[in-house]
Amino acid sequence: MNLSIVIPLLNEAESLPELYDWIVRVVQSNSLSYEILFIDDGSTDESWQVIEQLAQKDACVKGIKFQKNYGKSQALHAGFEMAKGDVVITMDADLQDSPDEIPELYHMVVGEGHQLVSGWKKKRYDSKLRKNIPSKLFNWAARKTSGLSLHDFNCGLKAYDKEVIKNINVHGEMHRYIPVLAKNAGFTKITEKVVQHQARKYGETKFGISRFINGFLDLITIWFVSKFVKRPMHFFGLWGTFMFIIGFVSALYIGVSKLYRLFYLYKPTILVTDNPWFYIALTTMLIGTLFFIAGFLGEIIVRNNPEPQHYSIAETTEV
Repeated sequence: MNLSIVIPLLNEAESLPELYDWIVRVVQSNSLSYEILFIDDGSTDESWQVIEQLAQKDACVKGIKFQKNYGKSQALHAGFEMAKGDVVITMDADLQDSPDEIPELYHMVVGEGHQLVSGWKKKRYDSKLRKNIPSKLFNWAARKTSGLSLHDFNCGLKAYDKEVIKNINVHGEMHRYIPVLAKNAGFTKITEKVVQHQARKYGETKFGISRFINGFLDLITIWFVSKFVKRPMHFFGLWGTFMFIIGFVSALYIGVSKLYRLFYLYKPTILVTDNPWFYIALTTMLIGTLFFIAGFLGEIIVRNNPEPQHYSIAETTEV
């Protein structure tokens, strides 16, 4: 099979028939074998009924319905698990991503040998305050921390070699940084393509202020995970040891200086417990010890904790 098209969605019943017709028209005109995977992330409208109707009409359409809203990352993970195509293309269901981009994205993976092609919405029709400005901040920070020179990490329109999506684990809110996850997994042939962005035709955006905050928190998380998830002791142990040594040396200096003043200089001195630096040294030693213990426990968890499944499926269109 040439293509798997993975489409996560939430309350997009109005756009699904039009999106389906558009995709089918494009892939069939290019003689590509395909499957369309709709992942309903807990919609409360008629989205699932529409997906069932499309699946009954076309065997190439498959659907997954989540028990509740788990998030776009979990929806993509479920779609990636189910995908069978040599090339996997993801796109949003709101008609803001153009299916006309599919043939060129497919060619860039199959013909040019790229492992991941990320769409770049160079011209956007979203609200500048709610989406454009936060998106620019996200992308700038992601470029600085990841080393990837992509302009639009969060674009839903992407193409993957099947080996990529089978070797990365998308969870939490990490869908924004899939190119970073791919790079961390050892895939280096990552590029981008300017894609057409269209104004939303139906419904309202699901973007809120909470995603602005979560995006930056996720960026910090992915930076830490990319460097230390398999070796947490290298981070916590290093800083814990460093802080403990500073605290221990400081406490030792306070004690030795007091003894020196008493027995060699015969000068009175304040009690050690009256010296504020004693409590600073003690606190530093305590924090260092806690950091070291956190790193040790992290190592145990990494080595013994199996990968969890972050969603539960209510039903699928397949028998």
